[in-house]
Amino acid sequence: MTYSDDFLEQLRAACPMETIAGNYVNLIRRGRHYVCNCPFHSEKSPSCTIFPDTQSFYCFGCGAGGDVITWVRRMENLEFTDAVKQLAEKSGLQVPNDREADRRAQLRTRIFAINRETANFYFRNLIAGNDKRGLQYFVSRQLKPETIKKYGLGYAPDSWNTLTDHLLKKGFTEEELLAANVAHRSGKGNLYDAFRGRVMFPIVDTRGAVIGFGGRVLDDSQPKYLNTAKTPVFDKGRNLFSLNFAKDSSSTHMILAEGYMDVIAINQAGFSNVVATLGTAITPEQARKLTQYAKEMIIAYDSDGPGQQATQKAINRFSEVGMPSRILHMTGAKDPDEFIKKYGSERFRLLLEQAGDAINFRLDRCENGLDTNTESGKVQLLKRVVSVLAEIQNPLEREVYLSRTANKWEISAEVLHQQVDRTIRSKRRLEATKEWKDIIEHTVRPEPQQPQSGNHLRERKAEERILFYILSKPEESAWIVDEIKPEQFSSALFQQVLNAFQESVRQQTSFSLSSMGDVLSEGEMGKLSGIAARNQEVPVTKEEVQDCIRALHPGVPETVETNDDLLKLIQKKQHPNG
Repeated sequence: MTYSDDFLEQLRAACPMETIAGNYVNLIRRGRHYVCNCPFHSEKSPSCTIFPDTQSFYCFGCGAGGDVITWVRRMENLEFTDAVKQLAEKSGLQVPNDREADRRAQLRTRIFAINRETANFYFRNLIAGNDKRGLQYFVSRQLKPETIKKYGLGYAPDSWNTLTDHLLKKGFTEEELLAANVAHRSGKGNLYDAFRGRVMFPIVDTRGAVIGFGGRVLDDSQPKYLNTAKTPVFDKGRNLFSLNFAKDSSSTHMILAEGYMDVIAINQAGFSNVVATLGTAITPEQARKLTQYAKEMIIAYDSDGPGQQATQKAINRFSEVGMPSRILHMTGAKDPDEFIKKYGSERFRLLLEQAGDAINFRLDRCENGLDTNTESGKVQLLKRVVSVLAEIQNPLEREVYLSRTANKWEISAEVLHQQVDRTIRSKRRLEATKEWKDIIEHTVRPEPQQPQSGNHLRERKAEERILFYILSKPEESAWIVDEIKPEQFSSALFQQVLNAFQESVRQQTSFSLSSMGDVLSEGEMGKLSGIAARNQEVPVTKEEVQDCIRALHPGVPETVETNDDLLKLIQKKQHPNG
């Protein structure tokens, strides 16, 4: 049976690779990844790595690899469909049949079209409609015309069925409007607009498709913000506002703001690397998604009580996926929007540079609500700080924070050491001493290759980098379809992957290793996972892939035998014409 890409993506999100693998083996955290002794061959030191950001695994010893479905297939000796059913049962998902999958694919296409037309309708109404309250609101928030256009901001008429009538005249059905959640049905059976009298914020995915909307009232009515409910193309717990712009930033860090207007204000001030969740606390799926685009997060939530509580939750989420985070400390303003208006973009840039680390933020909050002048207060404080310090993996880093904590609260450094060490032992946080690089050096086995000329090796490396880009950034890779044909790849497996990716672009569906799991063998899944694993430490850009595509054409004299050689070749080619 063939499963839709949408369902497989939903299944992967519900079954995190690290969670499922942890049910079978003992995982050890190594930075952003996990390692374990490979369950598919005998070994004494861990050579199998779990990659939470790509939701995949790869063993550098035996070459086994794939996604969470491949893992379960190999562990339980199951066929692809049986592994999917087992994971679906564990996560509470309903497995669709073929007819249902086709119907859902057609509905998704129609919903994308409805959302696109709705966004255009709201934008036209904001600019040319008779009711100017929406435009006046954005002007009062000091948004520039180009910013309003960039984000496609709009205004929903303060009426019951203006949008609904417009969409029905465009040929969409009532059932499709309900499925897209742009309309609701009253108790009497009549359709009415889901958003009325609100300024509108289109939510766009990384491929540029409008997947949902956020709306804000202009008075004191509730709810202040309203988001599109879950639809076949939208889930607010898995998407992020403005990631379509942030993904193209050259910065290695990402800013996480609290709301739409904060994000837009920060972007308008010159910082495109900013996103926000969609009215909820950040979810594990959102945190994992952000690891694909940044190496560090700066949390820029409001300075009030709820904002600080949300900051703590975000710190925990990023810690779970191995993402370092820092905290923006604002004085004289309650949020980034207000800070930028009062002090300007350069002061905000300095604020970002001075953002404190998450550990100090957590340690400083340990005394909240405690009377540290009492014995019971001191005991509770000690328990809290020990819990925080025990989570610091690097011993030298832990020592720095431990000394600071002992001095600040006048706690015996020796007692603090003992408590932290005891906690670490009880949680088995010191099970391995080898660093990630040592594991790679001692366990990597390069793919066996026949002796080839320099040109063939160069082409092979170029093909791998192109494929890695598609596998790691499928939502950004649609442009590749027009630049290279499957037959230009030397490997039949690579050709098959590109063919499948081209089809996903045409059908506007998601693409991942899972989407090919039912047609690839375990060995082929391992090869693809190996490519992703070997290229993990060297970020790939669109410009590099463009150079790799050109490298597949004859006439390039440079010899490329390793990834380092390929990078040197690419660095020499700063422009399309070399």
